[in-house]
Amino acid sequence: MVKLTVLYNLPPDADHEAFLRWRTTEHQQDNLAIPGLIKTDFYIIQEAWQQSTPPYRYMTEAYFPDMETLRAFFYDPEYQAKLREWLKMIADPVFLISEEVITSIVRETP
Repeated sequence: MVKLTVLYNLPPDADHEAFLRWRTTEHQQDNLAIPGLIKTDFYIIQEAWQQSTPPYRYMTEAYFPDMETLRAFFYDPEYQAKLREWLKMIADPVFLISEEVITSIVRETP
């Protein structure tokens, strides 16, 4: 499995509540429409170990079955055009693409 992780903040003048409404509705639907997507999550970061303030406030994760599936959507020119528009709404983004090496499930959640 492959995961796209995006860590980011909002610009200083951004409206946190308006961003959350957009991120959890309209943008979440955009994410769910990505071909081959297995799962997507959105987080508000609460703490960072050994740091008084986390360097990022938000995190999005998107899971794909393989690198080819991720690349086919992520590097598509149409998606890149949308991404450029979305990037205007956030600050300090870091995009990480990782490939799973091992998974251990301790317990299933209901």
